[in-house]
Amino acid sequence: MKKIYKYSALIAAGMLVVAGCRKDYNKINTNPATYNQGVYNPNYLLTSAQVGYSGSADLAYDTWRANLIYCSTMMQGFSTVTSYWAGDKYLNNPVYTAAYWGAPSGLPSGGDGAYPEQVRYIVDVVQSTTGKAQYANLHQIARIMKALIFERITDLYGDVPYFQAGLGYYDKDYFPVYDKQQAIYTDLLKEVSDATTQLNASGDIATGDQYYKGNVAEWKKFGNSLLLRIAMRLSKVDPATAKTYVQMAITNGTMTSNADDAFLLGDASGGRNTNNRNSQVLLGDGGQENYYIKWSQTFINFLKTNNDPRLSKIAVTQLYLDPNSKVQNTAFVTDPTVAKGEPNGLDVGNVAATSIYSNPTFTSFPDYSSPNPALITRGGPTFVLTYGESELLLADAAERFGLGGSAATHYNNGVTAAMTYLGEYSPTVAVAAGDAQTYLTAHPYVSGATGLNMINTQYWALTNTMLDFYESWANWRRTEVTGTNGNGYPNLTYVVYPGNATNGTIPRRFPYPTSEAGTNTANYNAASKSVPGGDLLTSRVWWDVKQ
Repeated sequence: MKKIYKYSALIAAGMLVVAGCRKDYNKINTNPATYNQGVYNPNYLLTSAQVGYSGSADLAYDTWRANLIYCSTMMQGFSTVTSYWAGDKYLNNPVYTAAYWGAPSGLPSGGDGAYPEQVRYIVDVVQSTTGKAQYANLHQIARIMKALIFERITDLYGDVPYFQAGLGYYDKDYFPVYDKQQAIYTDLLKEVSDATTQLNASGDIATGDQYYKGNVAEWKKFGNSLLLRIAMRLSKVDPATAKTYVQMAITNGTMTSNADDAFLLGDASGGRNTNNRNSQVLLGDGGQENYYIKWSQTFINFLKTNNDPRLSKIAVTQLYLDPNSKVQNTAFVTDPTVAKGEPNGLDVGNVAATSIYSNPTFTSFPDYSSPNPALITRGGPTFVLTYGESELLLADAAERFGLGGSAATHYNNGVTAAMTYLGEYSPTVAVAAGDAQTYLTAHPYVSGATGLNMINTQYWALTNTMLDFYESWANWRRTEVTGTNGNGYPNLTYVVYPGNATNGTIPRRFPYPTSEAGTNTANYNAASKSVPGGDLLTSRVWWDVKQ
């Protein structure tokens, strides 16, 4: 599905009417001469929430710090020797782990995070459209979008404000409690299943929708695929509930092709609310990330060892030749035989054990593989949920629970989609369906534990190429294997960096922002004390039970 749009005007309009959990909201927003719910179109705020979810509204702070600095390197999709990239060194940087939640003290304006830039907008859409026939489909889409937003927040932090979040204007409760993740997930399943069922093809068109332009048939498939993903998060902690909702998603119909992929396109012309934020960071807008951020040795070796056709499409060498220049070498090399991933957990210091210069793989930084420029254009897509993910989750459900038919069929569909969807970045990086079939013929599906490994390693590879490292981390934690000391699929080799905060293990969650201690003190204190093992990088969220 083509998704081309310009949303700066919508954002500007939406910003005039946003409703949120702000202490002085009632006082400063009750002038009848100004915008109010009687005179604005809530579609604008759906746009704002979708833009916020992509990271596009905040100058890349949450994308840069949460998705890239932490998740991408913890999951060994990317690697860097840049000192402040704390993820693959398992260091605790409270400002960076707080970035996705919201702006801690000292963070420049604009870096507001999920609660100010996503939650307050989408909650206002849900509340302001309740019971209004002219916005019936918009209301259901907003409920699904709200679940999408909160799934990521709770996956990152665990127990978080949910039921009261964003309701300060409506309920006059400006200090929301932290709800248990189990209760949140129970409600997410209820909300998505009910909202998806209530979508009506004969109803209103949600004009603010930037994923599907209000197409109800697409939203139904999206809703069921999201329901599948939410349900599969519970595969360790509550398999009975997981099976119930997986079957519901299967019965009602998940995505059926890459044409159903949900993504939001940036605007190459730039501006505060338009750039693709992953690309902005990887093109070097924040420093020398363009030169030093590389595909991880773990990921490149996986693709190279298996003769994966994606390797020549996503990875290039000799892209940046000068650390002080953002100019790309147009004669970059796509030859997969010279592709080389950068090891994780290294720096440019003088200690031989951790210095990239002492590593046997090092020759020069341009020799390490960078993301293909086609994947990181400012106007490119930020992927939200794809058919490939849906099929691989169905393969997992078939193998694990015996639901939904053949695990091998879903696996084949998922791997094919995970390769061919790359054409949605650019035709120049498209993998032909025939090449995907050649790969599958050489790597046939094997049932049992081996199959679960294959499925979820492919899920890791797909979400890496989507640059959705939040999802890569969540699924890796979900698929922990008994006896591996916390390792999921794929089985990653941990790094041991001096002074790390996790005793040399990959983090399991983000600690709560310390800024909450000064703004939502009582609820923050209660939540921090209730985290099993303490409010640490090593603590686990509810669904991440130890195997």
